[in-house]
Amino acid sequence: MEITGQNPDIISARDLGLVACTRCAKVWPAGTQTCARCGSTLVSRDAKSLQRVWALWLVGVMCYVPANLYPMLQTRTLLTVQEDTIVGGAIQLVHHGAVGIAIIILVASVVIPLGKFMAIAFLAISVTRVSAVSKHQRQRLYEVVEYIGRWSMIDIFVVAIMSSLVQLNTLAAINPGRASLFFALSVIFTMLSAQAFDSRMIWDLQSKSEGPPADD
Repeated sequence: MEITGQNPDIISARDLGLVACTRCAKVWPAGTQTCARCGSTLVSRDAKSLQRVWALWLVGVMCYVPANLYPMLQTRTLLTVQEDTIVGGAIQLVHHGAVGIAIIILVASVVIPLGKFMAIAFLAISVTRVSAVSKHQRQRLYEVVEYIGRWSMIDIFVVAIMSSLVQLNTLAAINPGRASLFFALSVIFTMLSAQAFDSRMIWDLQSKSEGPPADD
């Protein structure tokens, strides 16, 4: 069976005249308006998903900038007040010998968020033009972005735990800095941006790397 403009080994639900519910995964004949199982509206492709992806992505990037400029943690002792940014706090941990923790914080708070921003932007662009990256690879990339989203709040968890444990009245106290709010917002908007992406669009455009369909 050969389908014009697509790899013959890949047949989508749209090619077979089917549409899947994005909430409960039940498959229905194309043209069905509402899922009889969960009541969700059925659409073969969400035409407005890219608009939501870019809007949420942009807000996430805007929140990520002050999250790295403002202090994430404020440490007050009897005589001093110290404020540390994400990177500054990791450097302080290295100076105190906690290299492993510093690496975890840098990976979770800098490497992963930047990687997610780039991955979501790449996926959103790749569905609007021919890409040298195969559809399977892009689908795996999307699944990775979705999976690691749940681990992006590790910095906020660390700040919350330290703030609750270290409260010695006037002697010492640790409080969240302004960056914690922006970082949490950045993570939330990035997760929403990834969830707004309709991954079914990955399979609609022929990739250069797949080449023309083979002759029977």
